[in-house]
Amino acid sequence: MVFGLDDPNDLAGMIAARLGTRVAAHELRDFADGEFKVRPLTDPRGAHACVVAGLSGDARRSPQDRLCMLLFFIAALRDHGASRISVIAPYLPFARKDRRTRAFDPISLRYVAQLLEAAAPDELLTIEVHNPAAFDNAFRFPARSLATHEVLLSAALEQAGSGPLAIASPDPGGIRRAQSWREAVEHATGHAVGFAMLDKRRHADHVSGSETVCGDVRGMTVLLIDDMVGSGTTMARAARALLCAGALRVIGVAGHGLFLERAADLLEAAGLDGLILCDSLPQTRLTAQRFRSRVRWVSTADHLATALVRAAAPDAHAPPRALQPSQAACAQAR
Repeated sequence: MVFGLDDPNDLAGMIAARLGTRVAAHELRDFADGEFKVRPLTDPRGAHACVVAGLSGDARRSPQDRLCMLLFFIAALRDHGASRISVIAPYLPFARKDRRTRAFDPISLRYVAQLLEAAAPDELLTIEVHNPAAFDNAFRFPARSLATHEVLLSAALEQAGSGPLAIASPDPGGIRRAQSWREAVEHATGHAVGFAMLDKRRHADHVSGSETVCGDVRGMTVLLIDDMVGSGTTMARAARALLCAGALRVIGVAGHGLFLERAADLLEAAGLDGLILCDSLPQTRLTAQRFRSRVRWVSTADHLATALVRAAAPDAHAPPRALQPSQAACAQAR
């Protein structure tokens, strides 16, 4: 059974089609005081229920509203006997706050993991989290983040065309992500690929650091890799620096397109040749019509459906997975 909660790109419908089924019905009722009720309209007893949830904020609902809605729906499925619950949250909010950088900081990613654990899903699938190591350490039940090169590699190589190619990270924190891309591109093409990075430091909302490019990109098409496009400042700054260092073209590649404030204007002014994104967030976030022609959204439905089937497949050689305390309590109650 596949459910879609505030699913703007109808990923639930596409995933269901690839699994040979249809989206199951649910009710979402809003009350005058801002509370809501959400419930399945098809009996989930004994079924493997997959919940595809859009968790980004907009004018209708905040990320925390949608997260609460997801928690309530997971718990309702568990209460009514679903045998297995998989959550697909293509964009996971609060994941960027994964460590303490100032005194008394929260670790919001860990708190989100604890909330989800209390609702007791069996697994979580998401796309390109900010820090994969922190993500792996935060969750005490199976959780996987699909890397962007698993989804966007073919589209990026197609747009890059032939000729010398380099992979670049816009900041030191993204080096591991960019290196994974470099390895994937070299494996796919059979050719050596250049590598570059830029310095960046962030204090509050202010981005600083030199625009010196570490690495040779002269005469190359550069794939500029990041986890998301928020305000556009980081990618625009890096694109300008790469072009000044002699890059022929710069193509941005990211998992999520938040497009806050004037992001599209900044990216266009920086000379970005194109931008390739996963369909993890609504395309309506990009309101600048002039820049839309340079953006390509790639469907994640096939990859998520495949990952879902693999996660649910029984492994005859693996011992039974022990339930976490919250899941064990639910199982005992049933």
